[in-house]
Amino acid sequence: MKNLEAQQKSKQKKADEELEAAQAYKEELEALTVEIKAKAGEGGRLFGAVSTKQIAETLKKMKKKVDKRKILLDDPIRSLGYTNVPIKIHQEVVATVKVHVVAE
Repeated sequence: MKNLEAQQKSKQKKADEELEAAQAYKEELEALTVEIKAKAGEGGRLFGAVSTKQIAETLKKMKKKVDKRKILLDDPIRSLGYTNVPIKIHQEVVATVKVHVVAE
């Protein structure tokens, strides 16, 4: 019985540490502005779109590792300017990153 209690305590401690690490990573990500260059036409419309893969690759270049499947973007970005993009870091933690799409 004591072994089981010790295991549960260690699991809870590990889960708390993971949550704290996710909170810290959230603050780091929210302090960033991800700038992506794309070809655009008149009126700020893009030729093509900015996808989660491009956002993940740009973050990787900035030394921030994020899985593209964790980026919660419903539709690809199709216009210039700033867009707030949610990224799920942990089950309970979602960071919002500013993505700035500029004309190439």
